[in-house]
Amino acid sequence: MLAAKQRIARDLKDLQKEKWVNIEPDDRNMFRWQVALMIINPDSAFNGGYFKCEITFPQDYPYSPPNFRFLKPLFHPNIYPDGRLCISILHGAGEDMMSGEEAGERWSPLQTAESVFRSVLLLLDDPEINSPANVDASVTYRDNRDEYNKKAAAAVAASKKDIPKGFVVPTTFVDEVPEKNDWDDDFYAPSEDEDFDFDEGSDSDEAMGDADNDEDPSDDEPETSSNEVSSTEATRT
Repeated sequence: MLAAKQRIARDLKDLQKEKWVNIEPDDRNMFRWQVALMIINPDSAFNGGYFKCEITFPQDYPYSPPNFRFLKPLFHPNIYPDGRLCISILHGAGEDMMSGEEAGERWSPLQTAESVFRSVLLLLDDPEINSPANVDASVTYRDNRDEYNKKAAAAVAASKKDIPKGFVVPTTFVDEVPEKNDWDDDFYAPSEDEDFDFDEGSDSDEAMGDADNDEDPSDDEPETSSNEVSSTEATRT
């Protein structure tokens, strides 16, 4: 259980950086979170929604998948009347020959709470109508998209009543560009009174040149050849 708690804590820390999810952990039970998923996609039928959900983690997490459900069920092909989802990532690890789901589509210990939430958001925008949890919603989505979009818009409007007081729902994933400082343009520009002469050496360059011209006293001493040394030694002998 300790490993599960550590993993849940890490998942929570990673998700707290995201703008599209608001998490309220249960102080008495860290294995259950109250979550709000925010739809920030202008092309989505559910754009602007603030949908409250619940995720519960098993004692052997992450080896078994969590359970996820919407607290207020949405009219959607892959959402059951009780708010649960028909989605591969919440199914146990391994390939399922009966459903045709491959192992890579299902849960694995490498998945996280964030990957579950992202999969749910993708499913909201791109339903799988061939294996529906709500047949009526699936038929409406396929045959009467305008009616489906109206129901989605009604769900979005209803969801806004659940936004906490003072909480600002983001409208974009991109932060606003900070205002430009007045000094930016002229930061590297020389003033009109300054006249730079890049050919003129600095004082340090002149000092280096003077140092190079200083003669080493040892250079003035004549060198004694090896022949002269041998001749002197022979004379002494």
